[in-house]
Amino acid sequence: MRVRSPISAGIAAACIALLAAGCGGGTKQTAGEPAHTYDLTPTDLTFKPEQAVARPTTMRIAVRNDDSKTVPNVAVTVDSFYYTEKYPELAANKRPVWIVEQGPGTPPQRPAESQAVSPPGGGQTVYVNTWALGPLAPKHTQTFEWKVVPVKSGFHRVHVKISAGLAGQAKTTAPLTATFGAHIAAAPPATHVDPSTGKVAAGQFPAQP
Repeated sequence: MRVRSPISAGIAAACIALLAAGCGGGTKQTAGEPAHTYDLTPTDLTFKPEQAVARPTTMRIAVRNDDSKTVPNVAVTVDSFYYTEKYPELAANKRPVWIVEQGPGTPPQRPAESQAVSPPGGGQTVYVNTWALGPLAPKHTQTFEWKVVPVKSGFHRVHVKISAGLAGQAKTTAPLTATFGAHIAAAPPATHVDPSTGKVAAGQFPAQP
């Protein structure tokens, strides 16, 4: 005969109580997000088409609110910063094409003095590959910037989607999507410092006579 310990019984009772109260607590994700369709316009979609491995670059997306109401939470979802490696028996089959050095939004303050490594940015959300910068008033613009470093050569595409909220209640008048194509060279282009100007110039350092 199996004997049920009082500790196990207590844990089970606590779990039942939590489930009855709604385990996880909190309000629904849609709470506070109005069911409205907003008029948003992308005003800047920038990502260099020619890049090189290990050379930092920036992807920029600016969104203007052309609606008469404040957008609850402008968000951008980015697909294809990673690719799926089909090599067998990998512990993780996701491999980066670009490493995100810093995502959109001001990085949160750290409680102690420390060195941040590749901070995701204050706009990071719990949704995969999605950043949000909060409400956007009518006729105002929000700018999302990703500072990234290419690490895989070849031609790659990045797909982005702009949303008016995270919960699905706030929508846009039309699907706001964009695709960037970028060719990543296997090696950075040759450059040199022009001694007469002190500026970086393209090409190898000129041979001395």
